[in-house]
Amino acid sequence: MKKLISNYNHCKRKALEHILDFHVRFEQIHPFQDGNGRVGRLIMFKECLANGIVPFIITEELKLFYYRGLHEWGHINNFLTDTSLTAQDQYKSLLDYFKVGSIN
Repeated sequence: MKKLISNYNHCKRKALEHILDFHVRFEQIHPFQDGNGRVGRLIMFKECLANGIVPFIITEELKLFYYRGLHEWGHINNFLTDTSLTAQDQYKSLLDYFKVGSIN
């Protein structure tokens, strides 16, 4: 876990791909039997905000695509990236609906 965090923090300005890569690696080594996904997705949400990226929430309708993206990461990264971008679009529509100022 220390090595993962150290490597991640080495990059000062993170893009969505950096955040997704950290998330996948975190999920692979996270030490708890339950709550891995929730904790990991919460960190991902926070990291998006910290890096000026519109955050997103994996909804029930996207969950299977999200799991596929986690499984395929490192082989076909676009599965998780595309799922995240779709979730991001959904979140942006909520921001627009509630007239919340632009994040990015």
